[in-house]
Amino acid sequence: MKSFKEIINQDKPVLVDFFATWCGPCKTMGPILDNVKKKVGDNGTILKIDVDKNKKLASELNISGVPTLIIYKNGKQIWRQSGVVDANTLQQKMKSAQ
Repeated sequence: MKSFKEIINQDKPVLVDFFATWCGPCKTMGPILDNVKKKVGDNGTILKIDVDKNKKLASELNISGVPTLIIYKNGKQIWRQSGVVDANTLQQKMKSAQ
């Protein structure tokens, strides 16, 4: 299994969804992320991280609310937003990051 740093250091954009199982808006993001993955295909990666199981990482990245979505490319954070984000916006952000 690759480490978080290995995954975000890819040449293609990586969308990370920091979520919690108890979070209502996080559940809303599930089908949206599935939709984005279908449209982005192999041109990007989507990674879901449970903040309750990865408290150290969430703390290091100052994740204070869920869902928090971050796009990385080559290890650098290029976009970040908290709350529910629609599929079209995410798809555009992923495309512009390629």
